Amino acid sequence: MAKHPEQRDLFPGALEIMVLQSLRRTPMHGYALAKHIRQVSGDLLQVEEGSLYPALQRMLREGWLEAETGISSKGRPTRIYRVTEAGIEHLEREVASFERMFTGITRVLATV
Repeated sequence: MAKHPEQRDLFPGALEIMVLQSLRRTPMHGYALAKHIRQVSGDLLQVEEGSLYPALQRMLREGWLEAETGISSKGRPTRIYRVTEAGIEHLEREVASFERMFTGITRVLATV
């Protein structure tokens, strides 16, 4: 699939931050999570299944998420993901790091 010039790859860790923050708000299954990120970003960010599900598996292995079997709105079995305390701690560290990086980038862009 060809990328549109206005679509960019996310920086490393961005998907984790968005997943953890979204699941901090409420537990969700993968499709609902991707839809939530797209809607909240005003359709600026679209998380592909090929990126989301491997990231969810990685975060489960790290202990940042836990999953339980649930039922989707269409009555199908699905995995419902929720953030763990370790996931919240990781999220807070990553957000602080992102904010420092963003401050630095903003300072560079502000120079004339």
